[in-house]
Amino acid sequence: MAGKIYKKEYRKLVRRLKQARLETGMTQTQVSKRLRKCQSYISKIESGELMVDILTLKEMAKIYKKSIDFFIN
Repeated sequence: MAGKIYKKEYRKLVRRLKQARLETGMTQTQVSKRLRKCQSYISKIESGELMVDILTLKEMAKIYKKSIDFFIN
């Protein structure tokens, strides 16, 4: 599908972001409100259409109570 980011490492990061969100029981809307972003921003990150920047990743790690290593290793 056009517009998706297909690097293996990034797909792993995306899977772990979604996994962490689901483990916390949060919806994309709840996460987006905490980040002060729209829900579609989270959706695009989780679908691989948009790359997450390091500052947002750091905030998401805090929200999900995970270390950044969980997402990148």
